[in-house]
Amino acid sequence: MKTPKRLEPLLEDGLIDDVTRQLMSGKEAMVFVVRCGDEVRCAKVYKEANKRSFRQSVDYTENRKVKNSRQARAMAKGTRYGREAQEEAWQNAEVDALYRLAAAGVRVPTPYNFHSGVLLMELVTGEDGNAAPRLNDVDFTPEQARLHFQTLLRQVVLMLCAGVIHGDLSEYNILLGSEGPVIIDLPQAVDAAGNNHAPDMLERDVGNLTGYFGRFAPELLKTEYGKEIWALYEHGALHPEVPLTGHFAHSTKPVDLEGVIREIDDARAEDEARQLRMLEAG
Repeated sequence: MKTPKRLEPLLEDGLIDDVTRQLMSGKEAMVFVVRCGDEVRCAKVYKEANKRSFRQSVDYTENRKVKNSRQARAMAKGTRYGREAQEEAWQNAEVDALYRLAAAGVRVPTPYNFHSGVLLMELVTGEDGNAAPRLNDVDFTPEQARLHFQTLLRQVVLMLCAGVIHGDLSEYNILLGSEGPVIIDLPQAVDAAGNNHAPDMLERDVGNLTGYFGRFAPELLKTEYGKEIWALYEHGALHPEVPLTGHFAHSTKPVDLEGVIREIDDARAEDEARQLRMLEAG
């Protein structure tokens, strides 16, 4: 096939030897099968911001690190440089998360390089040796559904122990590899400790898994693993081998509404002060 323009720098620099075919085109990137010596890998080519349908929600980008205060101001103003900086931060988020999670033993594609806006990584294959299917393209028996569900819950726990929440986990971004499920698509990954929306995102990720596998094993729909996992994390009791029950004891104490409002106001004031310090420092 004709080499896509975005992959030409990788050919010129010897990172890949040939482009075999396009594997898929999604809302945020195109993925190509490439040859690197004797190995077959995949290259994820990120689409330009104006050609993507996936929106960079502030829920995901909250507290993401930028290089300097100039970038922070430009991103806040929405200048051309700011949009480029935001795009770079968005792509780097997936690269950083992949390396971090791979080191923690999470089932993600092995990352090899990030060059000229292209992420070079492992091609996950299924039992037949071809590119692995997504979960949404596979039917399961109740036993298989329970097994894969528990496997993925353990991956969610491993991710959280590494300080990362996927943020968009579902049957559409999990591949069924030859050795089990593999989690993909992480540009919206969030820092569990630095994002105020982290608890909701974790519960939504686990809820998506519960809803999907619950189609095949309906008893899973009665579980509350998301709340249980976050409660363990919040109390410093979460570790990779922690036993999970799927049950969660809801608090019966009345909500301190005034206290919640005070916390919101304090957080808002702290954020405004932080942004003012960044502007003064720049």
